[in-house]
Amino acid sequence: MIENIRLSFKGILSHKIRSFLTMLGIIIGIAAIIAIVSTIKGTNEQIKNNLIGAGNNTVKIQLSNGDTVCDFSYEAPPSNVAMFTSDTKKRINELKEVESSTFYRTRNNPDNLFYLNNKMDSSTIYGVDKDYFDTVGYEIVEGKGFAERNFTKFDKVAVVDKTLAEGLFQGESPVGKVIDISGEPFTVIGVAVKNSNFEPVISSVEDYYTYNQTSSGLVFIPTNDWGIVFRYDEPENCIAKAVDTDSMTNAGKKSADILNENVSAVKGGGKETSASVEYKSDSLLEQAKSLQDLSSSTNKMLIWIASISLLVGGIGVMNIMLVSVTERTREIGLKKALGARKKRILAQFLTEAAVLTSIGGIIGVLTGIGLSQVIAKVAEVPVAISSASIVVSVVFSMVVGIVFGLIPSIKAAKLNPIDALRYE
Repeated sequence: MIENIRLSFKGILSHKIRSFLTMLGIIIGIAAIIAIVSTIKGTNEQIKNNLIGAGNNTVKIQLSNGDTVCDFSYEAPPSNVAMFTSDTKKRINELKEVESSTFYRTRNNPDNLFYLNNKMDSSTIYGVDKDYFDTVGYEIVEGKGFAERNFTKFDKVAVVDKTLAEGLFQGESPVGKVIDISGEPFTVIGVAVKNSNFEPVISSVEDYYTYNQTSSGLVFIPTNDWGIVFRYDEPENCIAKAVDTDSMTNAGKKSADILNENVSAVKGGGKETSASVEYKSDSLLEQAKSLQDLSSSTNKMLIWIASISLLVGGIGVMNIMLVSVTERTREIGLKKALGARKKRILAQFLTEAAVLTSIGGIIGVLTGIGLSQVIAKVAEVPVAISSASIVVSVVFSMVVGIVFGLIPSIKAAKLNPIDALRYE
């Protein structure tokens, strides 16, 4: 085998230009496939990170009416949804897929949030429990967070995020200031920010509206104060933090099953009228996988198109090997006259074909990696080099050489030594 490889390199180096042109189809095909696969992998990672975040792994379970999340700014709460208890949270936290959970209420775009004469129209108010900040991933950067007594004593205190602090208080420290929510005074005790360093990749206006949905500012109050502000209690939603990204879907579905035990059927007119009201998990992981599948299916077509050049390259290898057999007919005849067996001749030419295409595959991989980096800079799309695709590409190029070199090798092995020695 070592001798066959040595002879293969000798034959390739003796015809450098011809060998390079023969490898060109393999190089182009492998380079195109590496570049496409790297772009697919990079795009999939971007989709996953943009939708799910980096290390957050939280999934929302929200009360929905059909396919629409219930918004109690415009509709009355359903009468058949019971309030959650500590036992409900305990059962969710005991799920193997769940690290922690929190219950919350929310009201978007309230028209009743003021500081002095400044009104904040496009903000969001959250009624949160004591586990909310830790579960969702907020940290207090100024002032303090909620204490246990704030929930039990119905203290009118609030925590704001940095966006609202900068927009509503115009450069002043919000801590100690009093804001007005529905005519009720709430003292700001702290400023919270997301402790994740994740920033989504924004490359279009659609991306901006998809990923930047909390830019108007948030206000957090103890969930026990919700009835003070909005005059009645409302059903809560849940956020479950999964133990890892891959567990998000199951964590959401199992948590939704537990929460739906608090939803009872209301009968009216002889049939159940509230069957469409239920808790549903907002599985960003499934959304990411759907987008990834769409991206992958499109790019798989490109891979098949790029593979055509491998076929062309394989035909080129077969053609050159046939030429090589013809050129070396006397050499083959001499070897057979000296006792070389058919399998030795067959192995020599197959090795030469495999070495030729393997070199082309390696050059193609290096070209593909370079091409991926160029695509990343020019088109501003992420790429991620797949080590598996590199190994598969090199092995596949070797297989191409063996398959397309088989016919020339068989032809060489079957030559009659007497006829071969007479060949001019």
